[in-house]
Amino acid sequence: MEIKLPDIGEGVHEGEIVRWLVKEGDAIKVDQPLIEIMTDKATLEIPSPHAGTVKKVYGKEGDVIKVGQPVVSLSEEGASAGASKSAPSTVPMRASYAGAAGQAAQAPGQTYAASPGNVLATPATRRLARDMGVDLGQVPASGPAGRVTKEDLQRFIGASAAGPQVPAPHGMRRREPMPAQAKTPAAPKPSPLKPSPLMPGQRETLIPFRGIRKKIAEGMTKSRGTIPEFTYVDECDVTELVQFRAAAKGVAEKEGVKLTYLPFIVKAVIKGLKEFPYMNSQLDEQNGNVVLKNYYNIGIAVDTEQGLIVPVVKDADKKSILEIARDVQVLAEKARAGKLALEDMKDGTFTITNAGTIGGMLATPIINWPEVAILGVHKISKRPVVKTINGRDEIVPADVLWLSVAIDHRVVDGAMGARFLNVVMEQISNLKLMFLDAIRL
Repeated sequence: MEIKLPDIGEGVHEGEIVRWLVKEGDAIKVDQPLIEIMTDKATLEIPSPHAGTVKKVYGKEGDVIKVGQPVVSLSEEGASAGASKSAPSTVPMRASYAGAAGQAAQAPGQTYAASPGNVLATPATRRLARDMGVDLGQVPASGPAGRVTKEDLQRFIGASAAGPQVPAPHGMRRREPMPAQAKTPAAPKPSPLKPSPLMPGQRETLIPFRGIRKKIAEGMTKSRGTIPEFTYVDECDVTELVQFRAAAKGVAEKEGVKLTYLPFIVKAVIKGLKEFPYMNSQLDEQNGNVVLKNYYNIGIAVDTEQGLIVPVVKDADKKSILEIARDVQVLAEKARAGKLALEDMKDGTFTITNAGTIGGMLATPIINWPEVAILGVHKISKRPVVKTINGRDEIVPADVLWLSVAIDHRVVDGAMGARFLNVVMEQISNLKLMFLDAIRL
């Protein structure tokens, strides 16, 4: 029988083979990952809906395959004796994608065979429950025909973002994995940023231009080739922010959160976007509309070994500083582990890129198309500044941050971009204003 590349959804029609996780002759179980596929949205593991023996794999790493084309062919002879007898003979392939923390898509009207205990759930949801030690039989279901969804699971544990590191709530039974379920650690992924050591006499090294690096190139080329952008730059005294964050780090650590400057900047950006809604928009040239987004999904550029990836903090305006910090932390960890799901990367309305932890005074970021603006956050430096103290100008040390905002000049004029950045700077230089807005909400 042939296993085909499933309909991944989100307008994805093809994917590039990143890595094979099985080889011909392997006996595999239901839900065992077969292959890593990279789309223009995310890198996904495709699990098998059947148990059997791999007869043939189609394609090699770097090849592009389309939705509906075969990935592997299986022989049911020699299937693993440990495969679940209750597993369905066919699993809707739309529900059979995603990594360890993936979001499974669902086709309208489809139902899924029950697991032991009569619990209906997709393979991705089952895998996530196993990683978290959650008994799916305890989770109230909201999906079609009583199916437990990933959102049901997240609501059950009371977390906005789920992952293997989230402890089971008090009173929840944690199930230790059986030896047969133990996974062999995957070999480290090759990184285009760290090529293999040179051989004696080797004068050049060839790195295949594919994978995430190629997708980044396509996105940057589309942005620069489409958007007439300009960049506006200013500096901001963030002494108060530096002091407050230093005092609050311990409180955040008790909540299991690493508190950086970024959540404060996200909040300040949202204030600016609300005052200047064109900064939170998209140009729909085909229909002749500027689409103002009345929600605030903030993309956070993450530096990984495979390249720059932009997961999205959803509905950031409805979250506290610590909640944003937790989301950023979880998304960054998933990005660096290659475990982001499609849901983690879609529907962004504005992007923040932070090169300040690396260094440098200033950079001009490239807009994350189809958004119309991006904020560059740079290094905080201790510098002498002039301040008026008791009616006298005095030179005092201050923590100074440079910010740059790149804007699509088709939609936003320079004056609006400058005023937007003024609001952002006002918020992060005077935290009382930020907290006052929070109280008003």
